[in-house]
This record gives sequence, C-alpha cells and structure tokens, in this order.
Amino acid sequence: MAIELGMLLTLMLVIGFFCQWLAWRVRLPAILFLLLAGIVAGPVTGLLRPDKVMGDLLFPVVSLAVAVILFEGSLTLRMHELKGIGHAVRGLVTYGALLALVLLAGAAHYIGGLGWDLSFLFGALTCVTGPTVIAPMLRTVRPNARIANVLRWEGIVIDPIGALFAVLVYEAIASHREGHSVQVFLGTVACGAVVGALAAFVHGNLLRRHWIPEYLQNFGTLAAVLMTFSVSNAVAHESGLLAVTIMGIALGNMRDVHIDDIMDFKEHLTTLLVSSLFILLAARLDWPLPDGSLYAGLAIFAVAQCVIRPLSVFVSSLGSGLTWRERALVGWVAPRGIVAASVSALFAIRLEHTGMAGADKLVPLVFLMIIGTVVFQSATARPLARWLRVAEPEPRGVLLYGANAVALEVARALNAIEGLRVIVADDDWHGIRTARMEGVPTFFGNPASQAADRHLDLAGIGHLLAMSTHRELNSLVSVHYREEFGRDKVFRLRNLSPEESHQRASLAGSLLAPALFSDDMTHARFDDLLREGWRIKTTRLSEAFDWASFIAQYGDDTLLLFGIEPRGALRVATGSRPIEPRPGWTVIALVPPASPQP
Repeated sequence: MAIELGMLLTLMLVIGFFCQWLAWRVRLPAILFLLLAGIVAGPVTGLLRPDKVMGDLLFPVVSLAVAVILFEGSLTLRMHELKGIGHAVRGLVTYGALLALVLLAGAAHYIGGLGWDLSFLFGALTCVTGPTVIAPMLRTVRPNARIANVLRWEGIVIDPIGALFAVLVYEAIASHREGHSVQVFLGTVACGAVVGALAAFVHGNLLRRHWIPEYLQNFGTLAAVLMTFSVSNAVAHESGLLAVTIMGIALGNMRDVHIDDIMDFKEHLTTLLVSSLFILLAARLDWPLPDGSLYAGLAIFAVAQCVIRPLSVFVSSLGSGLTWRERALVGWVAPRGIVAASVSALFAIRLEHTGMAGADKLVPLVFLMIIGTVVFQSATARPLARWLRVAEPEPRGVLLYGANAVALEVARALNAIEGLRVIVADDDWHGIRTARMEGVPTFFGNPASQAADRHLDLAGIGHLLAMSTHRELNSLVSVHYREEFGRDKVFRLRNLSPEESHQRASLAGSLLAPALFSDDMTHARFDDLLREGWRIKTTRLSEAFDWASFIAQYGDDTLLLFGIEPRGALRVATGSRPIEPRPGWTVIALVPPASPQP
C-alpha cells in the first residue's frame, strides 16, 4: 500500500511538472494540460487509480489541499483596490456574476438534467474566471489596455468572491440534504465567518508584533490555515472552507501585516498542490462519462460562450464607456480555472458520499466547461481581437527589472518619452518607493513570480531590461520573459566584465540575454560614471543636427543607449547590435560631464 501510494505521488509530481513546463512553453493556462494529463493517465489508460490506492485518505487529502488553494486565492482580494477598478469590473463581479450564476444554473438544469440544487452549485462554480487562466490568455491575445485591465481585474476580484459563492451554495445544499433548518445553515455560515476572522486576527497580530520569527512565518501560516479548517469543521460541520476563505480575505486586508513572503510561499505551495490535485481529480473521472454528460457539457459550454457571457457583460458594462467592440471581446473571453476545478471535485466527492442523485455529473460538466473555454477562447480570441480592431499594436514599452540608482536613472529617461510605457519592478522597497515618488509606474516584487502573473499589467510592454545587481536573478527573469517578448526584446546589463565572467564560469551563453549598451559596460562602471557627473541626455535629431553633430557636441566618449524611431519603435543599443540613429529619431545617450549643459 505504502509503495503504491509513493509511486502514485511521484508519478503525479512528475506529470505535473511536465504539464507546468509545457504550459510555460506554449503560453497557455497550465490547468488545461493538467486536466488532460489526468484524464489520459486515469480513465483512458488506467495508469492512475486514486480511489484504489488512496482509499480513505483521498477525501481528507483533497479537502486540505482545496483549503490551502482557497486561502491563497482569497489573500489576493485587497479591498482598497476595489475603488479604482472601474464601473465595468464592479458590474462584472457583482450583479453580472449573479446574472451569470442564475443563467448557468438554468442551463445546467434544462440541458444537463441536474436538480436545481446541483444546478445552482454548478452556476456558482462556473461563473468565475481567475488570474491564473486570464493572464496567459491576455499575453497571447494582447488586447488594448482598457480590455486587458477589465479582464485582469475581473479575474483577480472574482476569484475569491466566486469561492465564497460556491462555498455558501454548497453549505445551503448540505444543510438541506441533512434536513437542517435555515437557522442551522446560518449558524454554519456564522461559525465559518467567526472562526476565520478570529484566526486572521490572532495570526495577523502574531505577525505584526514579530512574535513569529521570519524564517517560521510560512510554516506558521500553513499550520494556522490547516488548524482553522479543522477547528471550524469540528465546531460546525462543513464550515471549514468558508473559514479559510474568510481568514485569507481578512488577513490580506490587515494593516501593517507584511504578507509578501507568505504569499510567495503559498504561491509555490499552490503550484505544487494544483499540479498534483488536478491530475488526481481528473484521473478519478469515469470513462465513458455518465449518460449524456459529454453532449450536455458541450451544449452548456456553447450556450455559456455565445449567450450567457455576452449577455452578462452587456448588462454589467452599461454606462461604462467601453465601446461595443471592446464589450464584444470582453464578452468572448472568460476562461474558467482553479476554483471551478478544485472546489467542484471536492463537493462532488462529498455529495456522492451522501447518495445525491446527479452528483457524478457535476465534475464532468465543470471540467468540460474549463477545457472548452480555455481551448476555444485561446484559439479564437486573438483573431477576433484583430477583426474587431481592439488588438494592441506591436508593444514598445519597457519592463525594467531593478530599482537601484543606475536602473532608476534609465527609467527616468525612458519614462519621459511620450507614449512609451515603463514599469520598474523589484523587491527593493526603498528603490520602488523612490520610483513611485518620481511618477514612474512600479511593481513591488519579483517579475518572474506568480504574483507578477496575477498583478503585473504588461499591456503595452514589449521589452525587458534586466538591470538589477543580482546576476542570477537577472538571468532568471531574462529566461522567463524571453518566451513572453521574444529573444530579441530581452536584454541585461552585465554585472561582471567579460574577463570576470569567463574566470568565474558564469551561466551558459544560451541562457544569457544580449548585453546592454556595449560589451564592456557593467553595472558598476555605469554607476561610477554617474557618480563622476555623466548624465543621460535625450535629444531629437534632425537634418541640421544629426548623430554626427551630437557626437561632435558631446564628445567621442558618448555612449548611445536607446533610439526611438519616428513611428515610435524602440531600438536598444547592445554590444553585438549597435544602432545608427537617423534624422527624425530621438536618441537617449550617456554623455560625459565635460559636455555642454542642456
């Protein structure tokens, strides 16, 4: 038994890693490959048999994993951010979501043959999009900034709200199934809310007062989440998921509680859990599917895609200022993700144990909705965006990794160019604060993290400049964004001279991005030049004052950094690819201190 269980876990981890890697390579949501891999490994080939191997362990393992996933997702809901999300997003995550829930419930009842209680649970699960599926799709579709912001914020906000929807609907069903009164249902909800809020208050104060050492904060938070889930379930049956969801929302909105490291840990843990859990859950599907589930699922997906989503977007965006073209694309893109898959499978297991009719159809219908929306929308959204003329033109903005003095000086120069979007990203709070105070857009955190996938808005961004003082992290971020922007749009500022790099056996050349500005320019040398009085000068060239005139005026030591063509395209100078500015270009150059002051 132990050997079989060990083999099962090992196989799930290996398959999960491959699916995550494949999703990164093709820039599609990982959930698609995880579900398909689980279906192939389970019902198609019989390689994975979770129920046989795990037995009675299956239910508690899935329950605890889902609890951690819901807690991690609910941490991202920041109430203060809701003020600036705009009319369309507020509509989509409130009355638009409720409208979609009701319409999806009707489709599940009349097309899928589910009872009304299961139908409303299906609606609550599938009315939710999420940042983990939206972000990869936006990077492929590249709509204009207004559409991207609406879809991105919808996914961020509705992810935890949808989890709350689904848990409350399930609590109502479970209470009704067990013959409980409305008072018992309200008591269960109140218990989950009180236990979750109390757990967040206690744990937040422990973190705020530094009573938990920093190296134990991640461990302590995980223990607190699992304890909250277990205690709430012990006090009121089935209230644990609501408790951890409330705990996440409350903890994420407490003042003076720094949870960035905790969120990073939870993101890595959630990646591991999601990769294993979805393969496990998909492997449990019966094949062939329950009678009529396949055709019913496809029909529900078609109705949701062509009727329900466009209608809910139309109602939600009335008076929002979005054009009909923008509303049409928003109404087409709504991939379902982690909340729908994980929570539906857990609820299905619980309801099947109670003997509820139709519970075996819930997971196939939800999984078909997830696979259908991800595959179909990934294939059609980009052509539709181009046809509607709401696709973003070739992006020319810059994501600059690093908030040190050198990086900030370059960011200031680029940010001063009209129409050129610049974002400075780093986990150095002092540097990020400096950039914000000077009006440069920022992202606090590692741009290669899952938090960046959720919150970093890359609309209009098409270049990466890795300019931090951390050589290994520069390489990591460069590799991460090479697939995103293309090899020719990712650059790094050397931390070591070519001689030092050779002597210290740095990373293989295939992993390194082209060196910025010149082959011998390093971060330390650039910093020294700025300290010596060199400055970055931006000038528009003309026929009367061309690049040769610029060199003659500012000196032969002048170093060209960037060139902006008349149509706005950004050209980055490198050691291997020098650029030749022409009249009409705007040049950004590093000029010696002896040169004339502007």
